[in-house]
Amino acid sequence: MATKLNFEKQLSRLEEIVTKLEEEQTDLDASVKLFEEGVILSKELAQKLETVKFKVEELKKKGSEMMRVPFDTDLAENADDE
Repeated sequence: MATKLNFEKQLSRLEEIVTKLEEEQTDLDASVKLFEEGVILSKELAQKLETVKFKVEELKKKGSEMMRVPFDTDLAENADDE
């Protein structure tokens, strides 16, 4: 596959491949090529999901760290006086 597809298009293509592989009309050579493409897509999709999972976990950590910092009300009151 020469062009990079986004996640949804890759998933859609993988679903097409599964459907074609389930059809009895698909010959052996075509099935092998489809299977190979499916394996590659599956690995790419799994890798993308892991990357997204990592990013979400990092954002959650940063978000919870930001929540732990107490709000300085004295500083906010001084800003209003200026």
